[in-house]
Amino acid sequence: MSHLVKNYNRKKISFKYGKGSYLYSTDKKKYLDFVQGIAVNSLGHVHPKLVKTIKDQSKKLWHVSNAFKIPEGEELAKKLCKKTFADYVMFQNSGAEATEAAIKVARRYFYSIGKPNKNRILCIKNSFHGRTLATIFASGSKKMTEGFAPKVTGFDHFSFGDHHSLKKKINKNTAAIMVETIMGEGGIKVIPDWCLKELRALCNKKKILLILDEVQCGIGRSGDFFAFEKSKVKPDIVPIAKGIGGGFPLGAVLMNKKVASGMTPGTHGSTFGGNPLAMSIGNTVMDIISNKKFLNNVKNLSKYFLLKLNKIKEKYPNVIKQIRGKGFLIGIQLYKDQNEFIKKLMNNQLLTIRAAENVVRILPPLNVKKNELDLALKIIEKVCSQIK
Repeated sequence: MSHLVKNYNRKKISFKYGKGSYLYSTDKKKYLDFVQGIAVNSLGHVHPKLVKTIKDQSKKLWHVSNAFKIPEGEELAKKLCKKTFADYVMFQNSGAEATEAAIKVARRYFYSIGKPNKNRILCIKNSFHGRTLATIFASGSKKMTEGFAPKVTGFDHFSFGDHHSLKKKINKNTAAIMVETIMGEGGIKVIPDWCLKELRALCNKKKILLILDEVQCGIGRSGDFFAFEKSKVKPDIVPIAKGIGGGFPLGAVLMNKKVASGMTPGTHGSTFGGNPLAMSIGNTVMDIISNKKFLNNVKNLSKYFLLKLNKIKEKYPNVIKQIRGKGFLIGIQLYKDQNEFIKKLMNNQLLTIRAAENVVRILPPLNVKKNELDLALKIIEKVCSQIK
């Protein structure tokens, strides 16, 4: 009997250790892991540089209170700001905390300039911004909010791609628009660059803030450091997590100088957020992933992988409806049951995970090798041939 709460529908498989793109189960089977903790292990399992960083830092200092200056955090914040649009960073432990903090930053900004009634956030219906009470209501998903009444107010919603509804929903109380640049849990749906530009222009016109949630799609997963970079858009606030810690719990909120002005001492805190151990790991991940050569490799290999996946789609048009995504945030939308497809992939030693709209989500580590992608393609094609 397990004494763990049954809030997860766990597969009956467990792992003893991992290395790179692979996991090794307790029953001695080798799996190609294209889940990677749901886009968390950006450098695969037990990356030698991360192991060294943890080992070295663990001998020095794990945790101190944010009542004191933390040099490792100062260093990581400087790297993130130098690489991105941001002027300031506020460290958290997870993506849900980061998006929740992003909501606080937006509301606090308008409060600080004497407009406390501008406090509503406009989001895409059935998006995903975390599992806290505020973020599930921000997501606008009936399934996620069921049983968690009373409703956390302050959020309005529009349908993906419905620009008319979006504009109509903006009112005198709207503080910000918050969207995932690439919707992950929602079915791997990419917001086009032209649309991001329109969002920025709309926010400027209405004098509201633009929050781009890059918790899952950021930190190199799209092939660029941030998925919005190609659009040349500068958001006001960006929550991040997952890939920045390479498997270690780490999140952050990036923001420009304007909105950061509202976050004065005492407005937000996190006991563990920004501790020396997390910051040291984040610095190592940042040094590796922000390298131009590394990101170019992600772009080149992901283009190859997407091209091959589309060829499989052409070969099995009755199985695969659409190939979605960008970089190594990829979705295979199926005509038939995604769970059965995922099970068959797992039986062939390839691990994937589901997303909305009958999508199989594929999330290899960013440093995946070409021969590992070829193996995954071979397994996917084999499973397609078994679907009737």
